[in-house]
Amino acid sequence: MDRKNFLKLGIVGIGIFATGGAAAAVVTNSIDELKPLELLGFNHLPTEKTNIMANTVLHKSDKRGYANHGWLKSYHTFSFASYYNPEQMHFGVLRVLNDDEIAGGAGFGTHPHDNMEIISIPLLGALEHRDSMGNTSVIHKNEIQVMSAGTGIQHSEKNKNHNEEVHLLQIWIFPNKRNVTPRYDQIKLNPEDRKNRLQQILSPNPNDEGVWIHQDAWFHIGDFDAGHKTTYNIKRNGNGVYVFVMSGQASINRISLNKRDGLGIWNTDSISIEASNQLEILLIDVPMTI
Repeated sequence: MDRKNFLKLGIVGIGIFATGGAAAAVVTNSIDELKPLELLGFNHLPTEKTNIMANTVLHKSDKRGYANHGWLKSYHTFSFASYYNPEQMHFGVLRVLNDDEIAGGAGFGTHPHDNMEIISIPLLGALEHRDSMGNTSVIHKNEIQVMSAGTGIQHSEKNKNHNEEVHLLQIWIFPNKRNVTPRYDQIKLNPEDRKNRLQQILSPNPNDEGVWIHQDAWFHIGDFDAGHKTTYNIKRNGNGVYVFVMSGQASINRISLNKRDGLGIWNTDSISIEASNQLEILLIDVPMTI
């Protein structure tokens, strides 16, 4: 199978926990089986008809892929499942940034992953997790969950409640080590630690703030009042940063971003951030090559 068709696979491993009790057939997830050496590095094609600076790529929220499965509404910043855009495949080792809404009582049935770092950040509701390592847990807003799929795991994700949706970001990062022992972790985050500053929620270091993964990547969340300004310094030479606006509006290096817009910047040491109004923002600092 050629690379293009291989990447177009990967329907989200759907085995539905249907609210009525009837389950659909499980569809295997193979998008994360792509070998790193088959990648080209990172997508640096400029967004059409924009006047943004070099070494910058802008992904507007209304240009993302979208799938409505009834029980699941999913927006894809990067090509995923039936959404394929050769200009939006990945940003460095950032492979997937999905913005998911799961109906009450529904979810993803048991499905496999390997050799991928998978991070879930709930924005609303309660997400129930079960996996082949024996972990059973529920994660909420102001928590973060991470899995190193490594040699292979199976897991399921379900909306714990029947009377409200779950909203979450699910992010996949290519690891810097293959076939590691699978692992799982989740932690609570203190929202006060990101008020008008950047709160580190993920790093490569098990002894650092937040969760950790097998990659030279750092995640930060900021919750800024209107008019607040700050600077973010790239953590590692050769990394770029992908900025995702969770809510509000921002000016990043004087580029205007609205809710759910994404902006990737590389070949720089730092970026400037200004909140145009009340702003919640996610920064994903990742290597630009595999």
